[in-house]
Formats: sequence, C-alpha cells, structure tokens
Amino acid sequence: MTDTPLDFGDPADLDRLRRRFRAWLADHPLPERLPDEPVPVFLHRWHRLLYSGGWVGLDVPVRYGGQGLSALHQVAISDELGACHAPGVPRIGYLAHALLEFGSEEQRRRWLPRMLAGDDVWCQGFSEPGAGSDLAGMSTVATPHEDHYTVRGQKLWTSYAQYSGLCLLLARTDRSAPAHRSISAFALPLDRPGVTVRLLRAANGDDEFCELFLDDVRVARSERIGAEGDGWPLAMTTVSYERNALDTGHLSKYGLLVERLRRTARERRGDLPDGLLSEIGRCFVDYEVLVAHARRRTAERLGGQLAGPESSIDKLLMTRTEQRLYETALKVFPEEPLRGEGEEGEERAGASELFGDYLYSRAASVYGGTSQIQRNIIAKRILGLPSGD
Repeated sequence: MTDTPLDFGDPADLDRLRRRFRAWLADHPLPERLPDEPVPVFLHRWHRLLYSGGWVGLDVPVRYGGQGLSALHQVAISDELGACHAPGVPRIGYLAHALLEFGSEEQRRRWLPRMLAGDDVWCQGFSEPGAGSDLAGMSTVATPHEDHYTVRGQKLWTSYAQYSGLCLLLARTDRSAPAHRSISAFALPLDRPGVTVRLLRAANGDDEFCELFLDDVRVARSERIGAEGDGWPLAMTTVSYERNALDTGHLSKYGLLVERLRRTARERRGDLPDGLLSEIGRCFVDYEVLVAHARRRTAERLGGQLAGPESSIDKLLMTRTEQRLYETALKVFPEEPLRGEGEEGEERAGASELFGDYLYSRAASVYGGTSQIQRNIIAKRILGLPSGD
C-alpha cells in the first residue's frame, strides 16, 4: 500500500474497510485462469466475484447499483488489490463516472446497474488511425438529423471490443466549431447495423486490440451522453480515473518495489555502484512525487472539481515512474528476468513477473495517450503557449 497515507477522510473508517476487504479476499482468492481462457473472460469472472462481495462501485450512488460511499473507499480497495498483485477493480469505473457526470437520469438508471454488475460489457471508442492519442484531431463524424445521428469513421486500439456489447464512442458533431468543443459522446450498441469489429492480433499473440469500422451507423439522440460538444470534458473525466495511480492500484504495486529497492540499497551498499544507488534514489523521488499528485487529484475530486487537462501531468509522471522503476529493478536484480517459480516455490526457467512488468512498462509512453501528446496538451491548455503551426 502507499507509503504516504491519505490524510483526509476518516482513517478509522478506511482501516475498517481495508480489514474487511482483506478478510473477504482470504475467503475469495483470485480464481485461476483456465487453460486457453481469454484474458477478458477471466477478468470478467473476477469482476463478477468482486461485485458479489459488494466491492464494485463503492463510490456510485445506491440507486444506480453502487454502495453510496466516497471516492476514498473505492481508492482504498484499489490500493489493497495492487498491494497483493491482483487485477484491479474493473475499469468500468472510468465509464461509470462519466455517465454519472454527463448522463441523464434515465441513462444512469438504464446503464449503470448493469455496467457495475458486469451484465453489460463496455469498451471505449476514442483513438483513431489518423489521430492516435490526439482526441481533438479525430475525424469520425456524427451527422445530426431530426431524431438521430449518422456516424461514419474508424476507431483503433479499442481494447476487447470483440467481447463487448456497448461502446462509449466519441465523434465530431460540429465540424465548424473549435476542436475541443465539437466532440460529442454516444453509447453505441456494437450489434448495430454498419458496425464492424476487426481483431488486431499482436506479435506476441495477444488479441486485446480491435478496429471499429462505422459505416453510416444510426444512433438515436437518446443515446447521446450529455449535450452536443460535451465529448471532450467527458473524455477528460474518463481518462482522469485511468491516469490516477491510486484509482488503478498501481501506486501500491510501485510502492512495494520501491521499498524492495530501498532495502536492497541498504543491505548491498558496498556492492552496488554509486550510479545504481543514485538511480534507486531517483526511483524513490519519482514515486513520492507521483504519490503527492495522485493524492492531490483525489482531493480535488472529493472537493467537486471537474477533471481537466491536468490529468496529462499525471500520465507523464506515472509513465516516468513506471519505466524508471522497472528498468532500475532489472539492473539491481539481473538474475530475475529468466527465473520464475514452479510448484512449491522451486525455480524454473521462464520469464519472471518482474521481467513481464518491465516489458509492459515500455508501452506506457504510448498507451492511454502518448507522452508527446500529453506534453502538447500541457503546453497549450495549461501553460497557454502558442501553437507551433
């Protein structure tokens, strides 16, 4: 769990929640993934199990299927899951809070309970081939008509669309308006005529990503979430949860490795070169800065502040922390990349968890918004610097 505790809320209440959750985890351990079971199917089983225990949607009102608690309660559960290296609380939390903020009452009652329970599986239709992480540069268009829209375009890197029934889709509804004010959001059923889902298989065999082709897809006005032009702030609400290391449980996971590095630095101070000791120090500083920013974002949310472009700062900090941490760990523990554990803990050949985390960290500067795009957003929308064109 995080070294720096949250200093707002009721610590005793949060401690009771953590202890109850640990007891529940002891009775309901993470299920084994079945042979040849796709990752999203396994994660959906875990989602259902967490929901059955009342651990999904803690900060969603009871009338929409949640527990009616605060963001701190949900963060505490995510922190506990990260600390035990279990998959996090289902990431529908990102979408649930977008619906809470921008959806109508009818939409909330229609979609949220089924989303939290895992009865409906959602994906996000944000990125595009020509725009990538630059959401403002999207070209998918939703042309308005009297009672519906006609959507035409393409989405890329849509995670697990082949297992989803609904898509939170962003499309441009006013091509004459400024880029950040012309995007609208829709709840699109993926079995709608004109929707084609095409699988993208990665070089390592994973089938996480898909393309979505939208050929004159009819979307009802009642399926638009929020007003026309609300797509950008809705997207910022969504990604602000994705980029907060407390919400995702990454912070506690990073904290365990940081502490392991600190302990090793003390024990092997005479053996490790000064340069490597300095790298461990930088990892600690990166981690503490990330903790402070994650706590700040959580405090802002508790205070009712809407998500904005500041989440781009969090994304850059999270990327830097993760990449430097795992790169340094491989230098400190060079024997681990090709060592795993077999039955009863004996060593066996194969990639270790540390090595797998390192490989995944290399993509952190691309997925969820590239670092270059995040710097552009910070420059233009936070610092107010002029565009280079």
